[in-house]
Amino acid sequence: MSAKLHTNRYGKSRVRLMRVTRHEGHHDVDEWTVQVLLTGDFETAHTLGDNSKILPTDTMKNTVYAVARDSKATSMEDYARELVDFLLGRNPQVSSAEVVIEATLWKRLHVDGKPFPTGFMKGSEERETTTVSRAQGGTFSITSGLDRLTIMKTANSGFVGYIKDSLTTLPETTDRLFATALEAHWPYTDKAIAAGIDFNKVRHHLREVMVAAFAHHDSLSVQQTLYAMAEAALAHTDIIDQVYMLMPNKHQLLADLNKLGKDNPNHIFVPTDEPHGTIEATIRRA
Repeated sequence: MSAKLHTNRYGKSRVRLMRVTRHEGHHDVDEWTVQVLLTGDFETAHTLGDNSKILPTDTMKNTVYAVARDSKATSMEDYARELVDFLLGRNPQVSSAEVVIEATLWKRLHVDGKPFPTGFMKGSEERETTTVSRAQGGTFSITSGLDRLTIMKTANSGFVGYIKDSLTTLPETTDRLFATALEAHWPYTDKAIAAGIDFNKVRHHLREVMVAAFAHHDSLSVQQTLYAMAEAALAHTDIIDQVYMLMPNKHQLLADLNKLGKDNPNHIFVPTDEPHGTIEATIRRA
């Protein structure tokens, strides 16, 4: 039997980085988890065990910290671009490099009713994300987003008119709790990347637009609300042309209190994560 290497890439994952930026009178912090992936001429490493074209993944880890030390980037997207450029510039055997970053949220402490300049507390499980890649001699591809944004509404949500067969036990409702852990990401257009983007500002605005759409939407299904949120994001800016949305339905089940001799007028619920509905879609500009 003969075999041929088809595709391959390798890199370093889950490189943890905390960056403190010291300004006059206050500090800012960024906590990033970084993944580096390289594609290139690595066939002989697989077929012959020849490592002469292999950059050690431990060196990639060190590169993450070294580039961060000298970086002036104010966003993880711009830092990722610096990291990609550094790796491609030093490694001609690498045809393309991709950097994926997930940011953990830290909030400034409030002490005596005022923001404390050097104190922080960890935020929710929400994460900010980006994937940045470039081929040798090519232009950047940048996709940004957010993940694990847990949101819930206690009104304006129902689910009726669905298929009912011999295995259906779910009752229709026009008044249910709607909870989800949103994942969303959007690629920026080539034109916008070339012109320059304030990545932090855009992410903040798109997040606020989607959260507002979730809150205001009179939901007939998770699918309908997902579409409304993506539609609001596309209407907000022309520097993106599509949005991917993943919205698991984090069920809040109405507790059966009949056996306790009590009614339950949509008052007591049982939160459950498993099993849960999974709804995803990519919405593009028409």
